[in-house]
Amino acid sequence: MSNQIYDFEPWINIVEPLPGESISHFLGRFERANLLTGYQVGREARIGAVVSRWKKLYLNPFPTQQELEALAQVVEVQVDKLLEMLPPKGMTMKPRPIRLCGACYGEVPYHRIEWQFKEKMKCDRHQLGLLTKCTNCETLFAIPADWVEEKCFHCSLSFAKMAKRQKHY
Repeated sequence: MSNQIYDFEPWINIVEPLPGESISHFLGRFERANLLTGYQVGREARIGAVVSRWKKLYLNPFPTQQELEALAQVVEVQVDKLLEMLPPKGMTMKPRPIRLCGACYGEVPYHRIEWQFKEKMKCDRHQLGLLTKCTNCETLFAIPADWVEEKCFHCSLSFAKMAKRQKHY
């Protein structure tokens, strides 16, 4: 065996953002695809623990342009795409409880940032009230970054099946 050192660029698995996806859900997908933690992503981007705050949808203070540029380099996504995962300027967020439309999730499984807007109580697409807990066991939803199996982590009811118990608005 030789002690040859190979000269190559590190690589990552590219994760494409989904339309309206929340930063929390995106970061969770990116971390799983690359076997990383939020801490490692923050360290690599040289922005520290702020990434862990974003995963929890704690966006106050709002991410700076410099932070977004640093994250964009690590996740290989353009800054404008990262901005689409955040609330628009002037929009108030409510990071807790996590909200979800089971009908939307059943169609395309990911967390939408708009579900966390403070004034948002219903899904405009399905005219259903947003859920804040499992319709079976009433456990509050985990942060979207942790949605690995697309179901309640307590009783395993799928998010899509929860749509049957969503109230029409």
